[in-house]
Amino acid sequence: MDISSNQPKKLTVEMLDQADRVITMGCGAEKACPATFTETEDWELEDPKGQSIARIREIRDQIKTRVEKLIKDMQI
Repeated sequence: MDISSNQPKKLTVEMLDQADRVITMGCGAEKACPATFTETEDWELEDPKGQSIARIREIRDQIKTRVEKLIKDMQI
C-alpha cells in the first residue's frame, strides 16, 4: 500500500462521529485531543520527524504490528 502522498490530518468532530475507536500516536489524548469523547487508545509512539531512516522504519514497523493486532482484536 503506497501512502507516500498522504498527509496528517487534524481530527474533526465529523471523523469522531463516524468512529468506533480512535487510535492516537502520542498526542496525549487524555489532555489535548478531542478524541476523549470516543473510545481512545494512545499508542505513545515517538515522533518520526527528524529521525534517521532506520528509526523511522522501526516506528513504521511498530505501527504495522499494532494495526495488525487491532484488526485481529476487532474481528472477535
